Amino acid sequence: MAQEKKLYVGNIPYSMDNDSLKEMFSQFGEVVLAQIIMDRDSGRSKGFGFVEFSDTKAAQAAIDEMNGKEFNGRALTVNEARPRVDKPEGRRR
Repeated sequence: MAQEKKLYVGNIPYSMDNDSLKEMFSQFGEVVLAQIIMDRDSGRSKGFGFVEFSDTKAAQAAIDEMNGKEFNGRALTVNEARPRVDKPEGRRR
């Protein structure tokens, strides 16, 4: 059985939504999840997100094809997502 693989997608146009992100990457295989990260305070896109594939081969094909590809005037950054590292709680100024 193939293992799921999560990709980081950076430099996404701020106008893009989850559905259009999923549609963009579904050409490579089954997308389990496509999520653009939103700013908690403003509700606007932070310009990056994650795409999770059901299959590692599809994920690798997406990295090979989409990393550095220009989309709406922006060069996308696509690579394997690294595990989240929680930052220590700091004081907000």
